[in-house]
This record gives sequence, C-alpha cells and structure tokens, in this order.
Amino acid sequence: MKKRSAAAGFGRPDEMGCAILAKARRNAYFFLLAALLAWALCEAGRACLYHTPLDLLPCGLLAGAVLVQEFSRLALLRGAVKDDEDSCESGPLLQLVFLACTAAAALATLGAAFLLMGVPQ
Repeated sequence: MKKRSAAAGFGRPDEMGCAILAKARRNAYFFLLAALLAWALCEAGRACLYHTPLDLLPCGLLAGAVLVQEFSRLALLRGAVKDDEDSCESGPLLQLVFLACTAAAALATLGAAFLLMGVPQ
C-alpha cells in the first residue's frame, strides 16, 4: 500500500518538492492578496462614486490574511531561534506583541464599523 501511494505522488515530498510547494504557496498567497486588494479598492470606489454603503468583507479578509501570515511567520521564527544563543529572542517577541496590538485595533475598528453601519440614520 505504501509503495502504491508513493508511486501515485502521495508520499512525503523531498527537499526539491518542499521548495516547489513553498514557491507555489507563496504565489497563491500573493495572487489572493492582489485579488482581495483589487476587490477592496473596487468596493471603495463604488461606495465613493455611487454613495452606497461600504462592503467591509474584502477589507476584513485582506487584513485577516496579512495578520495570519505575519503571526505564522513570527511564531515560526521564534520557534526556530528559541534554542539558539546567538539570536536575539526579544525581537520576534516584541514584533508578536506589536502585531497582536495591531490585530486588536483592527478588530475593534471593524467591530465599530459594523455597529455604525447597522445604526439607521
């Protein structure tokens, strides 16, 4: 069974396979960021031109994608240099704290925007 799954391409990738997967994921991530940015800008332009309510979904998804990517990068960096005595461990920790404050501010802003959009004028 193990030989058949490896022959079908379902085995554990080697170093070159991992590098290819990483590049593919990076390309997909940048494509999604560009698409979400274009969608957010189109929604903002439509809201300004036609005076319609702003759709916050693309903005929230864009902010969420960037925050998840940054949290993951910093957490993996902190885990990779945890036992290294030559590295500065306070750098990633301070960046994680700053990013957590930024995420809390973004969530508070989105929450306030949703509340204000629901209030009739």
